[in-house]
Amino acid sequence: MKKLNWMTKTVVATTCAVALLSGHALVGTDNSIGQAHAASATTASAKADKIIAFAKSLQGKVRYDFGTNSPSRLVFDCSSFTKYVFGKYGVSLKWGTSSQKYAGKYVSKSNLQKGDLILFNNGKSKTVSHVGIYIGNGQFIHNTIGSSFNGVRINKLSDYTHRYSTARRVL
Repeated sequence: MKKLNWMTKTVVATTCAVALLSGHALVGTDNSIGQAHAASATTASAKADKIIAFAKSLQGKVRYDFGTNSPSRLVFDCSSFTKYVFGKYGVSLKWGTSSQKYAGKYVSKSNLQKGDLILFNNGKSKTVSHVGIYIGNGQFIHNTIGSSFNGVRINKLSDYTHRYSTARRVL
């Protein structure tokens, strides 16, 4: 029993020493917590870049149809489009703006980051009815329809100021 106790103590001590020397202590310091946060932010940013690139690659290929979620035909409404795009990178979203407006965590308009969901109303009511993906530089990408357009489009967020409702961070 004494030999096992000595071995256990040696293994624990060696593990702690290695962790301390490598900068990955079991009990974090402010610096290691900061490094972990920075690594997490970098990972989220890299994932956002991939999601945005994928969404952009669907321009000219996807068609908008209200209430439709048909990945095999590349026919989506706005929320099934975001569900599809994020899903390709392991981020699970429910279909529907009524669900996506609660996904992740709230983020203020002044703190938007690439990959954030941006939700809009129709300009007449406060009910959320549209969703897109913030791509940076005051722009977002979304699947939409208009009198002369049907599909994935990039727009300036400033053109939608009167319709902006909220944003959610899901990465």
